[in-house]
Amino acid sequence: MIKNVITVSPRGFCAGVARSIDVVKDCLEIFGAPVYVKHAIVHNKTVVNDLTAAGAVTVEEVSEIPKGAIAVFSAHGSPPEHFAQARARGIRVIDATCPLVTKVHIEIVRYIQDGFKVVYIGHRGHVEGIGVLGEAKKLGIEVPLIDTIDEVKDLPYATEEKIVILTQTTLSVDETKDIAEAIKKKYPNTSEPAASDICFATTNRQGAIKLLAKRVDVIIVVGSVTSSNSNRLVEVAKAEGTDAYLVDTSKELQKEWFKEKETVGISAGASAPEYRVQEIVDHFTRDGAKKETYDPIEENMTFTPPRELLEARKEQEEKVDNATK
Repeated sequence: MIKNVITVSPRGFCAGVARSIDVVKDCLEIFGAPVYVKHAIVHNKTVVNDLTAAGAVTVEEVSEIPKGAIAVFSAHGSPPEHFAQARARGIRVIDATCPLVTKVHIEIVRYIQDGFKVVYIGHRGHVEGIGVLGEAKKLGIEVPLIDTIDEVKDLPYATEEKIVILTQTTLSVDETKDIAEAIKKKYPNTSEPAASDICFATTNRQGAIKLLAKRVDVIIVVGSVTSSNSNRLVEVAKAEGTDAYLVDTSKELQKEWFKEKETVGISAGASAPEYRVQEIVDHFTRDGAKKETYDPIEENMTFTPPRELLEARKEQEEKVDNATK
């Protein structure tokens, strides 16, 4: 029987996710519904459903967006050709790409232009990697993607090549370190960006859940199965020897997970809303469990809105001013 519930921080929305969700909400306020969102704005079912109810329409292809419409490009980043397709259709794009993902887009272009051979560590088929590698394709370069350490042996570069390692922002910190070390062993002339591509929120949440795992019998991670960082949190907890499960809502909790367990820890992926966390806390406290908070890592980061959104707000303000004159 669960007697204690410990919620860990940091958890839930990171600065990039909060920014992208606010972009969609602001666009709905400025332009009115519908506002089209290319790819799920973040990888969380609850968030997407809430925005859909407010008038956002999620699509996967630019061709699904009506000509001349307002479109928000998701937090995960997009390949250059998607922006070109939107311009050709007269679509007004508000780019909600997380600034830390944009950092990797900029890096891959700069390193290629500086003569480096790039190796990208990421999950095959993930939309973030598709966007980053699209920058290289625009330059006529095919960059190899490494998903597992076993794939390092198949890298095609000569041993003496000047290599740089770039990564998806939401990977397991420990697994990525192991893959990077294997690449460096194969290619002695390998470097990495001065600031890690794995974002602060991913690093902080994984660090916090490692510490939480030492204090609890079982961990619930709130997040969707499509969320890379949420899945990594489950993996990190399990690697620490603690049972862990991923759920979107309290309805997915299963009694057998908590048999002979006294303390449950709760975290949330970077795209999971806090109200889903509190629903799960309430699920246990209703049966008498005591609630506790655990805040081992401090996180305080915000990002400014996209330039396109600031311009749209200014236009709206000017229209209001002109209408009142």
